[in-house]
Amino acid sequence: MDLLHVRMVSPAGLTDAVVSRLAADPSVVNLVVQPGAARSPEGDALSCDVLTGGANEVLRGLRELHLDEVGSIVVEPVDMAITGHLVHEDAERPGLLSRAPVWEEVEARIRAQGTYAPSFYLYLVVAALIGAVGIVVNSQILIVAAMVVGPEYGAIVSVALGIERHSRRRVREGLTALGAGFALAIVVTFLFGLLIRGFGLQSRAFELGIRPVSHLISTPDFFSVAVATMAGIVGVVSLSEARTSALLGVFISVTTIPAAAALSVSAAFESWAEARGAIIQLLINVAVLIVVGALTLRGQRAVWRMVGRREARPADG
Repeated sequence: MDLLHVRMVSPAGLTDAVVSRLAADPSVVNLVVQPGAARSPEGDALSCDVLTGGANEVLRGLRELHLDEVGSIVVEPVDMAITGHLVHEDAERPGLLSRAPVWEEVEARIRAQGTYAPSFYLYLVVAALIGAVGIVVNSQILIVAAMVVGPEYGAIVSVALGIERHSRRRVREGLTALGAGFALAIVVTFLFGLLIRGFGLQSRAFELGIRPVSHLISTPDFFSVAVATMAGIVGVVSLSEARTSALLGVFISVTTIPAAAALSVSAAFESWAEARGAIIQLLINVAVLIVVGALTLRGQRAVWRMVGRREARPADG
């Protein structure tokens, strides 16, 4: 049975309310109170274990008491629990709610990806360069490699979270990082393309206009939108459920980095029609991923709220 361990620091005047709320919840076990034991911040030290199916309600209740503002809350997974009387009978009953995402954990995971260290821009540039090589030698394997290396999905889903949570700062920071990162990657890759052209390093087929990889990337159509839409849904769901394999599939299904690389290479070789198609492809995919990501987050929250209400009815009855 999945558990989360919650550690809290509560001001003395708020502790009774916090303890009462936790003790009344059947998904809370192993509740421990240590008056005056906490330092930095000062207060009472509390801890408990929570069934994952009830974690959202428990954490929501703590936030309603403003414990996250006047004290602190730390949540961590429990790898193993050995006890003969773990939970109340009602909480032991398995159900869909036991598989519900813990939204604070999901948002923390997305926020961690929405940090834009210098390595974020380095990965974007390197991914675009790998994509450029894949384009000039007509190698689909290198295009897939560029997709995997590219870090842009973290920024995209961070913007989606910002839209869904009405955080202008998060949206602004994410869009700024995407704009600056792609601009840098395009400029560097354009110079790389000029180098390739100047030394005649492109493949013979590419020089003759036989460019199946480039044509595929630079031709936005209905299927581009359809794939980006499905990838946006799967990406958010996989982040919510911490499914790395599914998230990797998103990285290699949407042509964001390859489109930036195709734009640079096409401009370097003065293939303006392909360059125009590549920038349209890039803008469409980024926009669709952001919008679909925000809608999927909102939809998931609504679905799990309905599941919670449905599974609560028998217990209330």
